[in-house]
Amino acid sequence: MGTVIENLLLRKQKLVEQLEEAQSVEDRDKIEHQLEQINTALDFLDRPEPKGAR
Repeated sequence: MGTVIENLLLRKQKLVEQLEEAQSVEDRDKIEHQLEQINTALDFLDRPEPKGAR
């Protein structure tokens, strides 16, 4: 699972850099939407597993 989180964090960093350089509102909206999806995935992956899972 570590590599999934690492990949998401790397993608997030690239998107943040793109967001800083984005010129149009449409580009910023697309990037912000992708960042929201990554944050949701990271939150989901970071949750502790319930007892008895697996």
